[in-house]
Amino acid sequence: MKKILYIGLVLLLGLMLKDVILAHEIEENKKLVDGVVEAINSGKKAEDFKDWTKKEPYYVSIMESDGRFIVHPIYTRLQEWDKEIFDALSKATTEGLWVSFNWRGKRHAYVRRTKSGLIVSSGHWD
Repeated sequence: MKKILYIGLVLLLGLMLKDVILAHEIEENKKLVDGVVEAINSGKKAEDFKDWTKKEPYYVSIMESDGRFIVHPIYTRLQEWDKEIFDALSKATTEGLWVSFNWRGKRHAYVRRTKSGLIVSSGHWD
């Protein structure tokens, strides 16, 4: 009986910890994207964020509305990737919103458009 109680407590603590980590990831993704959008809207160039593709554990990507990446760690065009992802990221608004898509598992990204129409995103996996 004690063993079952301990296992139950460990599982419950694990679920609680996962929720705390997820809340932190959500906040960090949003903060990263909002900071980049505000900087670009204030006159900074998207190219100035090229090193942000190496940020750990979250990186930022910046693309034009036609799918050409200005900042991304691997790709230059989203169409090299996947239409589902392009469609999801293209939903970006100037206020920002969360989108989901499948890429190496379920992925969630916070996306936001700059005043000039660039799409800035950062995300995490389930």
